[in-house]
Amino acid sequence: MLQDLHRQLIEGGADVPRVGSVVELVSIPRYAVLGSDGTAVAPVVPYLRGLTLDDNRPLTIKSYAYDLQRWFRLLWFLDVPWDRATEAEASALVGWLRVAPNPQRRRRNPHAPQPGSVNPRTGKPYLGAGYAPRTINHCLTVVCSFYAYHRHYGRGPLINPVPETAAQRRALAQRAQDEAVPQFRRARLRQRVRQTDPRSIPDAMWDEIFEAMNCDRDRAAVLLYVSSGSRASELLGVTPGDINWAKQLIYVVTKGTDDREPVPASPQALTILAAYLDSTGLPPAHEPVLRTLRGPDRPLTYWAMRRVFQRVNEKLGTNWTLHDLRHTAANRMANDPNLTLAQVRAILRHTDLATTGRYLNARVEDLFDALQAHYNRPRVQRTFSATYDPTDVMAVFGG
Repeated sequence: MLQDLHRQLIEGGADVPRVGSVVELVSIPRYAVLGSDGTAVAPVVPYLRGLTLDDNRPLTIKSYAYDLQRWFRLLWFLDVPWDRATEAEASALVGWLRVAPNPQRRRRNPHAPQPGSVNPRTGKPYLGAGYAPRTINHCLTVVCSFYAYHRHYGRGPLINPVPETAAQRRALAQRAQDEAVPQFRRARLRQRVRQTDPRSIPDAMWDEIFEAMNCDRDRAAVLLYVSSGSRASELLGVTPGDINWAKQLIYVVTKGTDDREPVPASPQALTILAAYLDSTGLPPAHEPVLRTLRGPDRPLTYWAMRRVFQRVNEKLGTNWTLHDLRHTAANRMANDPNLTLAQVRAILRHTDLATTGRYLNARVEDLFDALQAHYNRPRVQRTFSATYDPTDVMAVFGG
């Protein structure tokens, strides 16, 4: 029941965290939200434990813990007990998230682009300074689930503080994966999320990115990303035993599961990866193949790989992300006439065919090139046979 939370933290060598923070534990539920007295917030503990026992991933539980952290901080500020919360407090949460600056978007460089502005080279907007609509909706979903859990056990308010649409929940629960998502009106407080097509890296700009990589490790990583369509965290976990050199396959653990699945890799990517491993040496069988270049030998983390891409963006004046490499792979595969959509879905490991179908679109860069060719084409002049009298042509077709 986590009464000895302080003892666990001290034994683990961690400092006492600040009030309202999320801490990681060595036992179920893996994460806890601390209150003003430094102990775990009691109502959150069984809810997070239930998520763990329902076989949710640790990162999912961590994300839910941070959303509940925001909610309880608001309740503490308003001096409202958690079991007395109403829709007014949920409205206050949404209003605060709509205007509050997101600490993760804080710019330290005074010359950094303005939040929300559009990069002139890529056409992609930079992240805004506040919380995204999807973040606000996710927070509302977590709070709604939290109160639904306690209502099942007869605790908390009778009416959920977060308004919900019961018809939509029933329809989505009974929907098959290949069926279209039914349209419903948004529930109160839910934010409008703008649907945009995935942006992939144009071929010319991809060549610039590849040339900007200054070592075989980084070249091998981006080629594996763009040829296999793997997610950033999936590829960083590949070990020597996960590479089938003869069949040109790599095995990755799919996001949200423990499944180890094969994905194809290009011969060029495996050639450069082999050159990198030949120069650095093969790591132990249970260790990832992508390693740090400086300092103690250790696996390359997501944040280190993200920093590699940030340096390339600073050099080229772009704002591409690691996940754009997956979008690029998906766009190339989905628009290849020799591949079916079902095959692309299997390679990308999408659960819904509609997700793969989003990549069947014309890229803005391709439209631009086609329009430029259209504008530069000479105007077609109408000609008529010499046997027609010019006055008759003028009377019928005009000047």
